Amino acid sequence: MAAKPVVLLTGASKGLGLAIAKILLETFNANVVALSRTKTPELLSLGDAHADSLLALECDVADEAAVRSSVSHGLEKYKRIDGVILNAGVLEPLGKIASEDISLDQWKKHFDVNFFSLVTAIRATIPELRKSPLGGRLVFVSSGAAVGNTPSWGPYNAGKAAMNSLCRTLAEEEPEVTSVALRPGMVDTSMQGLIRSRGPSTMEATVLEKFTEAYAKGELVKPEDAGHVIAALALKAPKSLSGQFFSWNEEKLQEFRRQ
Repeated sequence: MAAKPVVLLTGASKGLGLAIAKILLETFNANVVALSRTKTPELLSLGDAHADSLLALECDVADEAAVRSSVSHGLEKYKRIDGVILNAGVLEPLGKIASEDISLDQWKKHFDVNFFSLVTAIRATIPELRKSPLGGRLVFVSSGAAVGNTPSWGPYNAGKAAMNSLCRTLAEEEPEVTSVALRPGMVDTSMQGLIRSRGPSTMEATVLEKFTEAYAKGELVKPEDAGHVIAALALKAPKSLSGQFFSWNEEKLQEFRRQ
């Protein structure tokens, strides 16, 4: 009997990350090493239901030593890593680039989480991905902000653009590993709640309206829908997709979507 695939997932405690973890466990029968700052009741409950297949670890992804230690714990338990999903990220600080209300230190902390943690995770897992019998895969959970210009989202826009660049470069440097960046759309998670609560004081009304209207009309993406594509790519993405940036619902990814 073939060994179960092993996927390392960051930002797994709630919302999209939690949905991805559940899909990996229950739909794809994978072992999951789940990293998150805290263990939410939802994550603990998922762990109770999948005690052998889910290793949930508290880990600040901005802490290089903690990430490397978590990867080591995952390898101790499951002996391999076949896929990595880089989902951890923050939206704040919100405000205009020229605003003195946002310190440079806040920008740096944002990049510690949204960008430099990616480099740490890649370095810690790439040796395992290179030798995965399934073909190693990295999925970068990106955003339309990577190619957009949403006012008041300076750090987030820049960080996601840098993420996409990292994905493209890694695809060239590591041809044996498939690297894909994915835009999950406006997913119905706490991030959307933050936009609605903080948006009126930090965002232009016309920009904020796009998000509030999508919520009011019930048009936000279900975590299970975008999450299924992300989970499937982490296990099945072909090399022909490597280095590219996709929206979760575009035609080219039809085979990875939830039926």
